[in-house]
Amino acid sequence: MGHEVGLKGGGTVQKVKVLVGCLLVLWLGAAALGQAPSDVVAAARREGRVVVYGSMESDIFEVVRKIYEGRYAVPVEYWRAPNTRVLDRVLTEVRTGRVGFDVVLTNAAAMKLMKRHGAFTRYASPSYEAFPRGSHDPDGVLSPAYRLTPISIVFNSRQLRPQDVPRSVLDLAEPRWRGRVLLADPTVNVIPATWLLGLRRQLGEAWRPFVERLAANSALVESVLEVAQKVIAGEYPVGVSFIKYVHLFGKEGAPLDYVRLDPVLALPSHVAVSSRAAHPAAARLFVDTLTSRAGLLALAQAGEFVLVPGVYPPIKDADRLRVLVLDEPSEEEFRRAREEFTALFRRR
Repeated sequence: MGHEVGLKGGGTVQKVKVLVGCLLVLWLGAAALGQAPSDVVAAARREGRVVVYGSMESDIFEVVRKIYEGRYAVPVEYWRAPNTRVLDRVLTEVRTGRVGFDVVLTNAAAMKLMKRHGAFTRYASPSYEAFPRGSHDPDGVLSPAYRLTPISIVFNSRQLRPQDVPRSVLDLAEPRWRGRVLLADPTVNVIPATWLLGLRRQLGEAWRPFVERLAANSALVESVLEVAQKVIAGEYPVGVSFIKYVHLFGKEGAPLDYVRLDPVLALPSHVAVSSRAAHPAAARLFVDTLTSRAGLLALAQAGEFVLVPGVYPPIKDADRLRVLVLDEPSEEEFRRAREEFTALFRRR
């Protein structure tokens, strides 16, 4: 399948017309996981562990942990929290000089902010050579985006009849959804804030009235994970969350489905090594593992949308989605957006 890609700076959405699985042309090598230098492996084993902070769900992270520990026999300690708390903890540790993390992985906006505050050091994993040159961090600090996290309307498939399911984001502004929509709080969480800013470019002049009505219809929680959990529990019939939760919770029989929006907006994610890593060799090996073909294929099977041609997560219609990659806001853009969203979502 062909693709048409036009990456233009300055906008909230990078124009990417592409079927998932061909999001970016990645010519990954035949070997699933290259041979690490023996001296690096020996150093990692002497260090005794690697500490990772991230927002990736623990069940999904576990598949990478198993590959890493199985190959190198180095234990992985993982602290998982919503992206805003990961950001706060990392910046606090950097500011106080009491750094506990070796590796951080979360969405691009938070990673770029932590990078600006000196949280990370330069590292170019051999696996990065499989990614297009244009996707590499010019400073050599962040990894290329190794996965995308599409966002959509999710709904409780037991509560809603097919004819009652929203068909577009504009449907969420209808009076019938008053008090029935759940969002992660865009005044504190960069994920819904970035999604709403992406919609601004799509909707044009209709954006402000839409957000005003959406705010009137919505309840707010801390994270997109909490949105999915409460929709599954039947506390709200619809919410805005990650598509991957359909697979993650669906494996357990949860009544969660998603609306096939066209397009679907998605967040890129990066990984980086701490500038003050206590276990630097183990950290570099972990980044190598995560961004290797073996790591990416394992993540796909766990429900992630990884950037490997022809590889899709086990989610219905994942291979048919048209995805637009969100250009995440800068620190200043997010500050202005937070002020705007506070006026809209907090005035009720």
